[in-house]
Amino acid sequence: MLILITYDVSTSTKEGRRRLHQVSKKCLDYGQRVQNSVFECILDSTQFRRLKYELEELIDEETDSLRFYNLGDKHKTKVEHFGVKSSYDMEGPLIL
Repeated sequence: MLILITYDVSTSTKEGRRRLHQVSKKCLDYGQRVQNSVFECILDSTQFRRLKYELEELIDEETDSLRFYNLGDKHKTKVEHFGVKSSYDMEGPLIL
């Protein structure tokens, strides 16, 4: 399933800037960045639960925000892209 993750992490403190970096890095472990604080991740239900738990452990719920949008398995008909930011097909073949 395609999960869209958005976040807003307060960076007014050194700890906030550290959390922002950690959240971004964790999201990159599971998917691809499509905008500054927006990631697309192809996950199964176990991976999704694990990622949610890991991200919730990183943020400060008093100052930060996380959103998860489950676009399901038929996401290719639900996502349209316009403009220059390129992405790759996470379900396609990987050529090294």
